[in-house]
Amino acid sequence: MSKLYILDHPLIQHKLTYIRDKRTGTKEFRELVDEVATLMAYEITRDMPLEEVTVETPVAEATCQVIAGKKLGLVPILRAGLGMVEGILKLIPTAKVGHIGLYRDPETHEPVEYYCKLPSDIEERELIVIDPMLATGGSAAAAIQLLKEKGARNIKLMCLIAANEGVSRVQSEHPDIPIYIGAVDEHLNEKRYIVPGLGDAGDRLFGTK
Repeated sequence: MSKLYILDHPLIQHKLTYIRDKRTGTKEFRELVDEVATLMAYEITRDMPLEEVTVETPVAEATCQVIAGKKLGLVPILRAGLGMVEGILKLIPTAKVGHIGLYRDPETHEPVEYYCKLPSDIEERELIVIDPMLATGGSAAAAIQLLKEKGARNIKLMCLIAANEGVSRVQSEHPDIPIYIGAVDEHLNEKRYIVPGLGDAGDRLFGTK
């Protein structure tokens, strides 16, 4: 079964509280999502390999460490995943960004693909699939499957908030994929929204309904 990492850093939890609050307006919501994405990026990149290099400081030669040439790719699930991309790019500005467009069928609640544009070398990259909400898990599982079919071999999933149903589905369909989440909530309601959740992340990011 895939590993589940709940990122319980106080700053992440503090900002998630205001992200959840229905009184938080669009501008502040975007800023908070951006900030939490940056904080989560610290944790999701914790296992990146390092290599030694030698540099000259103003005082003397020093042996230091740099990231060992790891190629990264960010793959937000449209549209809500876009809200987290810039926060991660602040830390990893050289990462390439692909996009997967999925919408949830209103009757079956299953994902339907409508767009896919990825870096040409995804098989060489560590990919981070990004979606603020992991509700039923359908979109995330479908996006991961699509990446695997296109040759991706190293994938992680990053979400702000999840329901147990979504976590279980991704773990069942993709037991090799580690999941990084800010919080796991109680359940899904009859409309397949996370409870208590934060509402529709896309609508709150972009001011739509």
